[in-house]
Amino acid sequence: MINGRKIVVCMPAYNASKTLEKTYADIPHDIVDDVVLVDDASMDNTVEVARNLGIRHVLQHDSNKGYGGNQKTCYRKAIELEADIIIMLHPDYQYDPKLIPSIAYLLAYSIYPVVLCSRILGEGAIKNGMPFYKYFFNRVLTFIQNILLGQKLSEYHTGYRGYTREILQAINLEANSDDFVF
Repeated sequence: MINGRKIVVCMPAYNASKTLEKTYADIPHDIVDDVVLVDDASMDNTVEVARNLGIRHVLQHDSNKGYGGNQKTCYRKAIELEADIIIMLHPDYQYDPKLIPSIAYLLAYSIYPVVLCSRILGEGAIKNGMPFYKYFFNRVLTFIQNILLGQKLSEYHTGYRGYTREILQAINLEANSDDFVF
């Protein structure tokens, strides 16, 4: 908890057994109240690894629902757990879990209702496992979007996000796609 606000980390997982332990180990469990892992019908032993790590809230889709469908399940469960702050962290370690306190602080003290992080800043992206082709297209798309929108963001396509419960409750999650364009 930070500032009396319950923090839940949501991990939308698909074939994450090789990186899940490292990601989970770096979560600052002293401030994170709960972790939710939703497995989207992985072909590996992600669920077994999650349970062996002691993750209390492991949900498993019977069939692959897609990235958006996985997020919806994560967010619904976090809201059910009465989270005040919900942080989505992919278990593939492309995002550094050590940033969770900073994200949570910005949300807990009402500085922002939504925080989007960037794996592009610093050393992280390719070093932490982002495939080069994804990195390349991420950079091209972000460059184009910055021109079109007159902004200067380092990454529009981030999966490392933090929300207040109020924001997620105000969004009609079901109206969003179950696909990657969620």
